[in-house]
Amino acid sequence: MLTAAAVRERCRLVFEAVERGETVHFRLGLDRLEAAAALVADITGQRYPDLRVPFHSRWRHFSAGGVDRTALVAPGVDRAEAARARIDLTIVSVLLDAGAGAEWRYREDETEQVFSRSEGLGVAAFRTMQAGLFSFDPALPWRADATALAALNPEALAATMQHGDGNALAGFTGRADLLRRLGEVAGDNPVLFGRPARLGNLYDHFWTQGATITAAEILRTVLVALGPIWPARPLGDCGRHRAVPGDGLVPFHKLSQWLAYSLVEPLQDAGIVVTELDALTGLAEYRNGGLFLDLGVVEPRDPSHATRLLDPQDEAVVEWRALTVILLDRLAERVRALLGKSAAEFPLACVLEGGSWEAGRRIAFSRRPDGSPPLTIASDGTLF
Repeated sequence: MLTAAAVRERCRLVFEAVERGETVHFRLGLDRLEAAAALVADITGQRYPDLRVPFHSRWRHFSAGGVDRTALVAPGVDRAEAARARIDLTIVSVLLDAGAGAEWRYREDETEQVFSRSEGLGVAAFRTMQAGLFSFDPALPWRADATALAALNPEALAATMQHGDGNALAGFTGRADLLRRLGEVAGDNPVLFGRPARLGNLYDHFWTQGATITAAEILRTVLVALGPIWPARPLGDCGRHRAVPGDGLVPFHKLSQWLAYSLVEPLQDAGIVVTELDALTGLAEYRNGGLFLDLGVVEPRDPSHATRLLDPQDEAVVEWRALTVILLDRLAERVRALLGKSAAEFPLACVLEGGSWEAGRRIAFSRRPDGSPPLTIASDGTLF
């Protein structure tokens, strides 16, 4: 289950069962997929007129509000230390990005801009790290070391993330617990995180593997290294669906794949070539999934799905996420054709960024004032 290939294989089994009309939760309106592709292609052209689309990555959020914050990361250090600091930032910021909820806002003192949802979480995580909360040494703020993470004070994190009464960050306790477990796991794994243990030491591990690494290898390292941090989920982000024979397991690894995508740029900037990016799948989360629901590519058989709070392990949610993974592959083919690009020129990571995620957000705001997804998922701060 700890591979992107398993994500596609198991999601395909669910997709085919839905195509045959054998499931109780959703039906497919594949005739509407062309309209979805046209919307994504149009938005991609609006956002990137030259079609030079960067990868879907946490690093896009660090430029929210038109401010390039990336130059602030560990200034004046050498290439290797810059890579470590950027990996530190990538990991903690991705693990803080499990959905903010509709109410939470982050006001950035430095720019006086206000951000919400993923952009807000990205900027808040950036400023939290800049303040040194994840570093044991206050003189070296651009670090995320095991000692500081394991001893993380939830009240201090709440203050820097501006979480509190009237501005609640969904699943905050789960996020704080996740970071503390991250520190403990990193401290117990010197092979990957070194001594003293630090998240950014993953750079040294990858560097010893050679000048070239595949995206699948990055994901495998992330899944094995960080697997123990997930509460009560030994296989991480997996659900179950009756359409899958045997154990019924359907893996998604959304946050882990988001992390793998987001590690590509720090590694490339450090001189490591990352290949086979399309081995990773699309991300089974509420913007991509919401795009297909809002456009009718996926239709609920049970109207109550849209009106009740769903558990992430509910079979309906597992089905929705599985459909999203397979539909993103099909959407990518159509978007490339509309843009006149090959898969090599325009990998899935560019379709997501160009893209499907933004299209899902725009249509959500056009249909619901708070931009919430069409289905409401209970968040514990560690999923979605």
